[in-house]
Amino acid sequence: MGSDLRGPRVSGSAVHAAEFIVSSARLGELYECSALLRRTRIRAEEIVDEARALLTEAEIQGDPERIVIRAAQLDEARQAYCKVLNAYVTICRRINEERQEIMQAQMERDRLTGLSGVT
Repeated sequence: MGSDLRGPRVSGSAVHAAEFIVSSARLGELYECSALLRRTRIRAEEIVDEARALLTEAEIQGDPERIVIRAAQLDEARQAYCKVLNAYVTICRRINEERQEIMQAQMERDRLTGLSGVT
């Protein structure tokens, strides 16, 4: 008893409702990713600050070997922070795009159903 794909078509409103549910779920997932990346970004900032403090301490103590090691660690921490920051900005941009797509789809549905959008 397979489904008959040639059968009656699903009404437009049901399709729109399904699309809205999928878009809303996708937006929710993006928000969850954003929250995780926000926490990761904050922790990455702390790590950069800690690496900077350790480098400063090595410079004050005048230990050339530790200075080289700590400078490399600071550089690595900054690079990791940049990656996290770029990912965070990308997710935020995608959230805005997804929101805009949902709003445009809603406006199109309203236009097709004859709603003016004015209450």
